[in-house]
Amino acid sequence: MPDMAVEIKDISKIYSKSGKNYFTAVDNVNLCVRKGEVFGFLGSNGAGKTTTIKMMCGLITPTAGKILLNGCDVALEQGKAMKQIGVVLEGTRNIYWPLTAWQNIMYFGNLKGCSKKDIIKRGEVLLKELGLWDRRNDIVRNFSRGMLQRVAIACALVADPPILILDEPTLGLDVEATDIMKKLLKRLAEDYKKTVLITSHQLDVVQELCERVVIMHKGKIIADKNLNKLLMLFGPDYYQIKLSGVFNGRMEGELSNFSIREENEVTILTGKISSKTKLYSLLDQIRKQGMVLISVSPLEPDLEEVFLKLVKNERGNSNHDDIKNHA
Repeated sequence: MPDMAVEIKDISKIYSKSGKNYFTAVDNVNLCVRKGEVFGFLGSNGAGKTTTIKMMCGLITPTAGKILLNGCDVALEQGKAMKQIGVVLEGTRNIYWPLTAWQNIMYFGNLKGCSKKDIIKRGEVLLKELGLWDRRNDIVRNFSRGMLQRVAIACALVADPPILILDEPTLGLDVEATDIMKKLLKRLAEDYKKTVLITSHQLDVVQELCERVVIMHKGKIIADKNLNKLLMLFGPDYYQIKLSGVFNGRMEGELSNFSIREENEVTILTGKISSKTKLYSLLDQIRKQGMVLISVSPLEPDLEEVFLKLVKNERGNSNHDDIKNHA
């Protein structure tokens, strides 16, 4: 399909030993990512997402199925397919620490088959945009984690690939470096129209950056949805209740499921209420304990909450398709 950057068709990866299958890492996965989409690819450790990405990058051969990157078959046209992607691995493992930032740019540009003229021109633009131009001749071993991540992204982009795959792009970064990285990723999608695939355990980052999220569990896709629709999957059943003063009552009944914190002589209760009837009962319980109500407001569940609920549901439900269709 011409508008698809990534097409994964019936992909499986089964590990065998002595002619016997002993582990299915990826089980008949189908997935399409549109051009220009910022896409979150999530899963717990062992879910199969890393194996899927390695198959996309030509590092692992699928047992069955095929993967197309902008129409190029990874198995049959590997050289052409690899020109479609730039990859930033977790831990900045795709740059060479004994080299300078500029030497890394030159090396990876040559590796991708770019001309020296194009590497120099694009390398200068990238390093200036990433705030690294003044440090281009410094050995990257001495760089901060955030600077190393920016060098890795520059190396991944030097050949101007239309698809960028980022594994844990903000892991280990401080607040300032994380903010810089998030702004950069937004710009790559909005200004440069890159297709960006992000894998991360930092779900707040995924929630801020991604338009769509896919969740894998035990080798299968259990959710594939627009982010906003995914966040509303379980309904607005979480509430925040603000009370005047310090809460001296008993956390019993409906209140026993609530968390409690205090800010500037205001008590904030947060928890799940399954119905409006139970909400009214809880408010009556608070009133009887002599607390003054300031406000009650529903809270949208965040991505981490939805992720944990889906995985928990899947562990208790052997039918993957039911959950995927519900999502």
